[in-house]
Amino acid sequence: MIYLLHQSIDHLAARDPDKAAFCIPGQSLSYGEMAASTNQLAHLLAEHGVERGDRVGIFTPRGLESAIAVYGILKAGAAFVPIDPQLPSTALARLVDDCGIRVLVTHNAQKQVINAYAAEHTALDLVVGLDSAVNGIATLSWSQLDQFPAAAAPSVRATEGDLAYIMYSSGSTGTPKGIMHTHRSGLAYARLSADVYGISGDDRIANHSPLHFDMSTLGYFTAMYAGATTVMIPEAYTKIAASLAQLLEAQGVTIWYSVPLALIQLLQRGLIETRDLSRIRWVLFGGEPFPVKHLQELMRRWPQARFSNVYGPAEVNQCTYYHIPRDSDGEPQIDTDQPVPLGAVWQNTEGLILAPDDTPVVPGAEGELVICSPTMMHGYWGRPELNAHAFYRQPLYEGFDKVYYRTGDLVRTREDGELLFLGRMDRQVKVRGYRIELDDIEHALTLHPGVEEAAVYPVKADGGVNHIEASVLARGGGSLEPEALKAHLAQRISAYAVPGRIWVRKEFPRTTSGKIDRRALQAAAENPTTVGT
Repeated sequence: MIYLLHQSIDHLAARDPDKAAFCIPGQSLSYGEMAASTNQLAHLLAEHGVERGDRVGIFTPRGLESAIAVYGILKAGAAFVPIDPQLPSTALARLVDDCGIRVLVTHNAQKQVINAYAAEHTALDLVVGLDSAVNGIATLSWSQLDQFPAAAAPSVRATEGDLAYIMYSSGSTGTPKGIMHTHRSGLAYARLSADVYGISGDDRIANHSPLHFDMSTLGYFTAMYAGATTVMIPEAYTKIAASLAQLLEAQGVTIWYSVPLALIQLLQRGLIETRDLSRIRWVLFGGEPFPVKHLQELMRRWPQARFSNVYGPAEVNQCTYYHIPRDSDGEPQIDTDQPVPLGAVWQNTEGLILAPDDTPVVPGAEGELVICSPTMMHGYWGRPELNAHAFYRQPLYEGFDKVYYRTGDLVRTREDGELLFLGRMDRQVKVRGYRIELDDIEHALTLHPGVEEAAVYPVKADGGVNHIEASVLARGGGSLEPEALKAHLAQRISAYAVPGRIWVRKEFPRTTSGKIDRRALQAAAENPTTVGT
């Protein structure tokens, strides 16, 4: 019986040891090799004091090492914490301190950032994955794994309720939110997603998302549960659509999952008409709306594939799906006047739509979607004030409440029962699938000594895809350079949260109460004649 995430690896290693578990161009790891390497890493960690319940950071670019790290950490009884490999050393330090990380698994590509970290911080006791020493921190290389037992993992008594991973939803301030998932919630997602999309050992799943992004759980968890192969897309291939299409053909990918932007780039610049991509049988997308005109065109280019809109905050992994229908001629059936529906809540999950007073809305009315699911997080790491507001409790009888996660998303139900997304209840947006809190970016901007006030807002680009822009007022009427402000932000927040354009303005439009009129600034960004600089 599989009740811990890493048991999937050992189960497949015993059944089909030579089958590829993870692969990248020119290299692969079989299930047997995965089992052995993860056993060795687990022994290494245990020998260096890692115990059940500890948190171990993973600070690697996409690659086979990240797969070994995930399952080796779990076999040691610890929880893995994926860290954006593009974080600067100051942001890395904040996350290490916030989560109490003492051991970091990394890659030589991260040596410069880790050296910068070590110059000012001492929280880490051990770094695994570097071929050379770091000042003040013990280091071990990947090649040194061979010194540890490969036949079996250390004996650690664990349960499905143990913490498995902490995924940080935002790195925009000094207090990002760590989402705690257990083995139970991770496995529940693997089982439900494998069932909904019929994933089997014959599938080859393209893992386009980095490990610190919740979309990666399909490739890391579901594929391993189903005995499939995960094709890890190196960062370089995500930048050049034509190379990515060539890789999908060469690797015989059958299932794709990403934000819409990656698919739009494939459609527009991937030369997909020159590639045999007929093995792709299911395309999953989520994180933001998919512009209908592009979605229709891609569905026509890939008539053999099913397409599904996937919805679910990282706090619940996934909770709804919408399979886009085709007519008898294979033509996509999409309402061009509104976004693709969120669809139906999946099995073993319940959703409610609540009014502001927490009473259920009447059918067809809008309200906040709350979700009760076995895929739901345990809570936010070290944030009791957030946990107090993150859940809705529905009393069923004395001493027993049903617990739902408050998504913060406004929805309504169509006449056919499908859910429609109407927007966010707060100033949190998604850009390329990353969840970004606009107030956090504003806070980081105001930390610049030359900034008096800052406003950050989403702007709709061509095709309806969000990007982020900002406006600032200089302190004392001084001068500011946008590129210097971007460099300032790059030291404090993740690269994907840095605004694409920063306007230095002489004044802000204001509401009647004197507040910054961000809607007017947003309109100015979309139509520069609206508000002067």
